[in-house]
Parts: sequence; structure tokens; C-alpha cells
Amino acid sequence: MKRRVFAAGLIAAPFVRSAHAQAWSPAGPIRLVVAYPAGGPTDVIARIVAADIATPLGQQVVIENLSGGAGAIGTRVVAKAKPDGLTITFGNNQTHGNNMFMLKDPGYDAVKDFAPLAGAGAFEHVFVVRNDLPAQNIQDVIKLAKEKPGALNYGSTGIGSGSHLSTELFMARTGIKMTHVPYRGAPPLVQDLVGGRIDISNSTLPSVLTQITSGQIRGIAIGSPRRNPHLPNVPTLDEQGVTGANASSWAGFFAPAATPQPILDRLSGEIVASLKKAEVAAKIDKLGFTVEPRDPASFRPYQVQEIATWVKIAKDAGIQPEE
Repeated sequence: MKRRVFAAGLIAAPFVRSAHAQAWSPAGPIRLVVAYPAGGPTDVIARIVAADIATPLGQQVVIENLSGGAGAIGTRVVAKAKPDGLTITFGNNQTHGNNMFMLKDPGYDAVKDFAPLAGAGAFEHVFVVRNDLPAQNIQDVIKLAKEKPGALNYGSTGIGSGSHLSTELFMARTGIKMTHVPYRGAPPLVQDLVGGRIDISNSTLPSVLTQITSGQIRGIAIGSPRRNPHLPNVPTLDEQGVTGANASSWAGFFAPAATPQPILDRLSGEIVASLKKAEVAAKIDKLGFTVEPRDPASFRPYQVQEIATWVKIAKDAGIQPEE
């Protein structure tokens, strides 16, 4: 008799789950935490999606910026939040990847403490320099760095960020040394680059696209296999003789791990549907972000593989975890 009841439960479960997923709706406003300052590319993309999913969910989706600690502060808040669907986050390869091995104690496990809702796509990287740096291309930068090792300083959006590790990868591939200057997100980094207080950054394209096109800073190399349509005159690293140094920074939506499956299904469904809308993708594309929606089933193994890949790169480059 017990076996029969158990078997019946297994058969019925998918239908019950589906019904619950359709029935669940948020009981109040949803808090979408962004672990970076307002105005940066991660923040802007989160706001575009938040505005679009509010109507089908029947509740406001409110952005809360909790920056600091290389993105660990805000991410930790979500990891420990009540798993009721009312607190989620838009994270990236730093918050939900590199912090696992770049911080000695991030205060959460990027895989075990979160349930993926959707992969959003990736930020391409572009090398940008202050306008008065005597370097017209990436080979000029390499020459300057070799003449005076450590004299050039490069900015990143924090310890373990994509801009940090991708530049470390670049230095390992080219045999140069520059001094790292970490920032709490993209806006202050870009401000100092425009002001000439740092020399160079391997930044995500959305964070610097406006400043490049307005002539405030100069883009000298794209870290991807092909040129970006937003900057057709900026050659790739490969075109300039630097191979094996391409990198992009992925981003995605997450909920606390213990969130019930019906809630995850509903939130994931709305977010993926939003990212697939032409008008939403067009708004995000203007920022220089490549939209590539992934459902949880395909996004989780991608996230795990990315962590493994960058652990090796960090180890090979001799990068040590920070306190």
C-alpha cells in the first residue's frame, strides 16, 4: 500500500507543480538587489528587466543597490534572505563566480546558496585608456609597460571582477606588469579614467561605451573574437597580435536556494520571456551588452564551468585571495 501511494505521488507531482507555478503570485513588491552602485551597466540592465516584468507579476519590482566588498555585501544579503520570491538579485561572474576563489570569506556559496533564474548574456570587454596616454593601440601599451614595469595603473570594478581577472590574464599572456587599482563598481572607475587619474582599464563595454563615443576616453582593443558593431573601428586583441586573452563577463538572475520550485518557475518564466522580447533586448543591446537568455537548466552548468575555468586562470596568474 505504501508503495502504491508513493508511486501515485510521483506521477501526480509534475501536475501539482505546474498548477502551483501558475497560481503563485508575489504577495508584495519584489526587491531586486544589485550589488553595485546605481548607474553602472549591471544596474541599468536590472532596471530595464524589472520594469518589464512588473506588469505580468502584478507587483512593483524595486531595485536596491547594495554595493561594496567586490559585490559580496549585496549578494550575501540575498543568500540569507527569506526564500519567498520577494528578494532576488541580478548578479554576474564576480558575485556568483570569482568571489568564490578571490575572497577568503565572501559569506556565501555562489552555487549552493542560490537557485538560478535566468542567464541574461554577457558583457564584452574593451581596453580603454585616458586620452593623454601615449598609446594608440595595444602594442603601444605593452611597450610602455615593459619599459617601466608597474608604472602603468589599471582600474577594475573590484577584486575578482571580470575587469580584474581579464587584465591579469592579459598581463600573463603578454609578460607585462601593471598596478591594480580596484573600485567599488564601474561609475567611479570611469570617472577617474576620464579625469586621467588611472591609465587603462579592460572594462565591460556598457560601462564605457558612452565615454568612448563622446571622446572622453579612447578604446584601443576589443577582447572578443570579432569587432563589436558599436565600435567598428576598434580592432580586436587577436588583430593586434595578442592571442589567448579574450574574455567576457556573464550576468544572470538568482534567488535564494531554498525558494520553492513553483516560485522559481514563475520568476524564471517571466524573466526569460522578458529577455526574449525584441524591445527589451534592443534597449539592453544599446548599452553594448549581448543578450543571450538561458533557462535555469542550461545556465547552472554554464556557471559552474565558468567558475572552474577562471579558478585555473587565477591560479596560473598567481592571483591570491583577498581578505
